[in-house]
Amino acid sequence: MRRKLSVYGKQLLDKQKIRTHYGLLERQMRKTYAEAQRMGGVTGTNLLMLLESRLDVIVFRFGFAPTISAARQLVNHGHIQVDGGKVDIPSFRVKPGMTISIRERSKKVPMIIEGAEHPPSVMPEYLDRRPRSFEGKMTALPNAETIPFKADTAGVIGFYSR
Repeated sequence: MRRKLSVYGKQLLDKQKIRTHYGLLERQMRKTYAEAQRMGGVTGTNLLMLLESRLDVIVFRFGFAPTISAARQLVNHGHIQVDGGKVDIPSFRVKPGMTISIRERSKKVPMIIEGAEHPPSVMPEYLDRRPRSFEGKMTALPNAETIPFKADTAGVIGFYSR
């Protein structure tokens, strides 16, 4: 027989789901939570908004990589440009109006070609990318309704407020 999860166990599970989905280390998660709390407003929504604004997540949402970890590797290896300049930091915060593109030399990578040919069927409202294009733009900040990953942030807030 399995025992019923405690409140702490449920909160830990909620936090770990978000951490695993976005591929974050505990320190990164803790810093992002602290920043979301300082922003004012709804902390849970701010947390997801900050996580969805990361460069590796944006590259994944554009469809250039099949997973967030693959997108993280594309960014780390210097295949991505933001507003024409090379950025190789996966946690780079993308702001509305910024253009994310693939470097000219990297347009021959099979994974990137596949992503350009077959963009995701459902593109979040805050992102804009044309089919067969190697660039896209973040048009607005993500909000609770437009974020494709639904998570219980109340458990995360409860976990970190201990």
